[in-house]
Amino acid sequence: MVTVEIEPTFESWQAAARALLSDGVSPGDVDWRERSGAPPPPRAAKFFRVPPKFLDLARQASAARDTARWGALYDVLWRLVHERRELLDDRADPSARRLHALAAQGRRETEHAEQQEVLRLEAEGGGAAAFVPAGTDLEGLTAAAKRCQGCALFREATQTVFGRGPADARVMLVGEQPGDQEDLRDAPFVGPAGEVLDRALREAGLDRDALYVTNAVKHFKFVLRGKRRIHQTPRLSEIVACRPWVEAELALIKPSTLVCLGATAARALLGNDFRLMRDRGRVFATRWAQQTLATLHPSAVLRGEDAAAQERLYRMLSDDLRLVAGSQPRRL
Repeated sequence: MVTVEIEPTFESWQAAARALLSDGVSPGDVDWRERSGAPPPPRAAKFFRVPPKFLDLARQASAARDTARWGALYDVLWRLVHERRELLDDRADPSARRLHALAAQGRRETEHAEQQEVLRLEAEGGGAAAFVPAGTDLEGLTAAAKRCQGCALFREATQTVFGRGPADARVMLVGEQPGDQEDLRDAPFVGPAGEVLDRALREAGLDRDALYVTNAVKHFKFVLRGKRRIHQTPRLSEIVACRPWVEAELALIKPSTLVCLGATAARALLGNDFRLMRDRGRVFATRWAQQTLATLHPSAVLRGEDAAAQERLYRMLSDDLRLVAGSQPRRL
């Protein structure tokens, strides 16, 4: 019997499970135990190809408050590697059923914890609120944001990535969060999604240099897979914690038109009842701007399953930005 001590996190379990697989240790020979504090660094181990669906379910299941979850996860992983890759689709299989149940439990518990954290932030004025200076200009706001520790995302990100653009911009674009390239280069929308956005803006006749471009969340949230930093969608509590920054930007810019790029930005500024695919492209007034609309995030175009889907999604984005361009008064 092998005793394995891990932190109660998906990443800690993943590293230990990879080492066990490399050594050929079967699930029945492992005694999983949780410990506080970081365990010793994992040794080098082989990588194993598993269905992406398993990684998603395992990450969700790891949030469940059930100490037996680690053994259940390793059992499914072992069988995926040594028996059959389609195991997760067999709801009659006890191991697969157990994993799906743990994932559902983890999702429920995570959602409840998120709701409690949001209520606390809203009641106590926590998050970034303590770091947002009053009575400053855009330059002062940008400098203050570099010191923000309003949520845990600052610990792993390279830096705060604040908005860019003129203080008198008539149009303000708000995306989700900086990506890998944005985090390294300290500027919003300069990676692959930024290339898609730039192309759509050009086709719509909008000059990016005249726009103010920012994100609802100012730090890059990611998970490491090997040496790659893979984007993770911010949680609601992280969106709420960062909202004082984008509200301060809106108060200074006072745009005539606000464009929410993607569901996270729409959720942050337009509320949880807003449904992107149902309401995208509809222009309406909000307390933020006389003309407000939401459209697809440029990264959604990149995630299209094939060239035809990507072109269809791109046309949605481009058409919505044309609405923005058509609503702007011409400068003399």
